[in-house]
Amino acid sequence: MGSHSIKRKKVEKGGSTEKGIKRLAKTEIEGNRFILARIPLVEADQQLARSIPDPTNPASMLKAGQLEGDLKSNALVDAIREAENGEGDSHFANFLTIPGKDNGFDIEGLAVSGDRIFLGLRGPVLRGWAGILEISVNAADPFRLNLRDVGPEGRPYKKHFLDLSGLGVRDICVDGEDLLILAGPTMNLDGPVAVFRWRGALGLSGEQLIFSDGLERLFTVPNGIGFDHAEGMALINDPKRLLIVYDSPSEERKTSKTAVKADVFELPKSTTL
Repeated sequence: MGSHSIKRKKVEKGGSTEKGIKRLAKTEIEGNRFILARIPLVEADQQLARSIPDPTNPASMLKAGQLEGDLKSNALVDAIREAENGEGDSHFANFLTIPGKDNGFDIEGLAVSGDRIFLGLRGPVLRGWAGILEISVNAADPFRLNLRDVGPEGRPYKKHFLDLSGLGVRDICVDGEDLLILAGPTMNLDGPVAVFRWRGALGLSGEQLIFSDGLERLFTVPNGIGFDHAEGMALINDPKRLLIVYDSPSEERKTSKTAVKADVFELPKSTTL
């Protein structure tokens, strides 16, 4: 999954004031950001493949595929722009032209359960509410994925909003019937970062509005000033723990030119809401 966002030019130190101000006005689109794709993995040798027999049904083939798109958009972005009778999605359409780190549209979390795909939004955060899009896809030849109509009135996505205390979604992972959410600042800021549990999320249908008292704040993730920004997580079983990795790692995390240390956290036992 790409971010589906546009980006603003960075201001470079040592340049002129005039050049720096001009760079702040420039935004750009990178085609590799507009991708949602799947690639079969051969478990025996951990190799990616264009197509392989389904190990649970050898008569069927598992094929690589992606949503139709180009260097500036794809089927998901087009659906958001064309929602609500062509006027654009009332929550997200206006944010598609705003850079991700300016609270614009920016996908940073991805979790899959069966045919349900959850996309966490780092931005926009709407008056403190973070968004998660839910989609599902059909396979289409040759090697193309189509969005299914899973939302209200034939919309090809559902919208869920969660009160994460003003934070955006940095990553999501499935834990049984729950979704674990790594949350952090939507803009280019240091901390705070925390992990939340959305209990029973996979058992719900329809679009959801989840207030803070419907979420469990599991723990706060340490962060540095200008470094160690929590960016991704994965569930580890036996015993159940959470692995968290960081962008802009500190010097203490760098064990070589190509390796950094991650953190492993114990998961608190779920409480009754």
